[in-house]
Amino acid sequence: MSFLATILPQIILATEEGVEGSGHTEEFVPGITSGPLVEYAWLIVVVPLIAAFLIVFFGKKSPFKGWLMAWLSIAFVAVYGTILFILNATQGIVYYGQVEIARIGDLVLEWGWSVDGLSIMMYFLVGVVGTLVFTYAKSYMEGDVRFTWFFASFSLFAGGMLVLVSAPNLIQLIVGWELVGVASYLLIGHYWEDYDNVDAANKAFMVNKVADAGLFLGAIIMAVSVGSFRFNDVIDVVVKGEAGPLSQYAFWAGLLLFIGAMGKSAQFPLHVWLPDAMAGPTPVSALMHAATMVTAGVYLLGRLFPFYIDVSGLFAGDVRNIIIVVGGLTLFLTGFLAIVQDDIKKVLAYSTVSQLGYMVAAMGAGAYTAGLFHLFTHAFFKALLFLGAGSVIHAVHSNNMSDMGGLRKKMPITFWTFIIGTLALIGVFPFAGFFSKDEILASMAFAGESGQNVANFILILGIAGAFITAFYMTRLVALTFFGEYKGHAHPHESPKMMAYPLIGLAVFALTAGWANIPGVYNGFTEWLATRVPLTGMGDHEATGFDWPLVLLTSGIVIASVVIGWLIYAKDAETQAARDRLRIPVLWPLFENLYYIDDFYMSGIVRPTMGPLAKLVLWIDMNIVDGIVNAIGAGSIATAKAVRITDENVVDGMYNATGAVTGATGSVLRRTFTGHIQQYAAFSFIGVLVIVVLFIVF
Repeated sequence: MSFLATILPQIILATEEGVEGSGHTEEFVPGITSGPLVEYAWLIVVVPLIAAFLIVFFGKKSPFKGWLMAWLSIAFVAVYGTILFILNATQGIVYYGQVEIARIGDLVLEWGWSVDGLSIMMYFLVGVVGTLVFTYAKSYMEGDVRFTWFFASFSLFAGGMLVLVSAPNLIQLIVGWELVGVASYLLIGHYWEDYDNVDAANKAFMVNKVADAGLFLGAIIMAVSVGSFRFNDVIDVVVKGEAGPLSQYAFWAGLLLFIGAMGKSAQFPLHVWLPDAMAGPTPVSALMHAATMVTAGVYLLGRLFPFYIDVSGLFAGDVRNIIIVVGGLTLFLTGFLAIVQDDIKKVLAYSTVSQLGYMVAAMGAGAYTAGLFHLFTHAFFKALLFLGAGSVIHAVHSNNMSDMGGLRKKMPITFWTFIIGTLALIGVFPFAGFFSKDEILASMAFAGESGQNVANFILILGIAGAFITAFYMTRLVALTFFGEYKGHAHPHESPKMMAYPLIGLAVFALTAGWANIPGVYNGFTEWLATRVPLTGMGDHEATGFDWPLVLLTSGIVIASVVIGWLIYAKDAETQAARDRLRIPVLWPLFENLYYIDDFYMSGIVRPTMGPLAKLVLWIDMNIVDGIVNAIGAGSIATAKAVRITDENVVDGMYNATGAVTGATGSVLRRTFTGHIQQYAAFSFIGVLVIVVLFIVF
């Protein structure tokens, strides 16, 4: 009997510890709902943030100049997250701790921490992948002039993501969302001496701010409609199918929140920032593409999945078609852009955008497990590929594949681990990506059969995307590791602190997919489902492989590898000559990135910036400066009045008081002669005066 079948009947009154302030009466409660382990899980969030603070102030004087503090903090998250992951897999955990910090009318602002299947998966990913990346980063960043500052920002980056995934409410999620954005800005622009890097950081920040407007508006609509920022209160309304304010505005709330997710998870056409973000150090790229930032949008869709799946038909079900179309276009269109890139990191960046498209499309197809399972497996093999690319860059001192070739013999560990990551990405059995990508495609097929007609079209794009993925990765491997070396450096294998994380991630890239094998073992499905409330999720759970689809996709992947190898394996005098495939019309379109960046600059940024800049300048000079100048003039006049008052009134009073006191003292001083007889006479006269006054009055 499965885990869920065993514990699903356990519908009991929720304990305050387990779902503190959740607003529910009856909840699905698995084995662990209270106790120190879950009550102190807030440490997972706090420790990296404290480490970032300490590194800023004490990092340069600490051992390893701040790296050790950063590494220990993320290792703590890895250990704690792994313990929770194991316990959730064996017993099930649901706990929501919340502390009230303020109120806005009837809306309560809270800080808290979620400990359920979804958040635990993210704790595990951020901790384990982060620890391996932080280990790698020590050697990779050795000698950097801002070594300490890098690890402070890196710790803030991880901590911000943990704030986001631990959030039991929309306000805290937004705080984590923005922390991740600020940290990514610092890290993308780490090498700020080169203006292109600064421009890349600004681009990432601004594109995300545009999308964040949707997130903020959607959160406000949802919170005001429900009367609460808590996710569980929103889902409670959805599960009960209550018609009301939320159901009236659900489409717009769901669409606006999805726009926020599009920005963070780089969905077409808001994907333009992510390839440019490769300007940052490679460890940043690895963590960003694996377990932080770009996964935030998919996580948000997962957290609000019942709201979008909309079993009752009253909420955001209509947004799902938009989600699956955006995801499908992203996975298909951005894959082509990877084919024409020379920068090895940009090939992988466009690969990430495409894979995020698969995850988002799965959510649109109603496949909660499939979308998040691909997020889980992708974290390991994409981190591996980026760190492998960093190992190559470290050896040849160039990002460009035109300076590479023939590295398989010079860098055997990097080569073989990169091959494992590639096989996982393109979905070759039995590597991790095979299981998760197959589950997404099967879910799309199921959605199409269930009446979501657009899913059939997206399924075709998903299969075509598998062909494109295998093609551009074959090109990357051939140009980087085969043929003769074309660069000018003296490549060698990376140091152990860079090589060992590659091996660790390669193990996960091979085995992570075994956590959910349809019809054999559905552990991941069961672990992920431990959350409140469980009912109403509407997730499609595959009971076995869709063998015709598996064979079709696998055949297409193999054919793509063969075609790519025939085109790119043959060596030439230069890599440019070797990169011989060029299809007229299409290749210029891909090389110019569909002209989307050009459209943004010429169609939006420049026209907007010209008139808008002039308007803002006029307002600044004539209104803002006028107000500031008026306030300044008023302040000066007030100061003059105060000075005059001080000099002529206050000082006059003090001076007059002093003069009277001085004069009185001068008179009285003459009475103090030191003669006892005079003092006695004065005393007698004084007593006599008092007696007379007493008698008279």
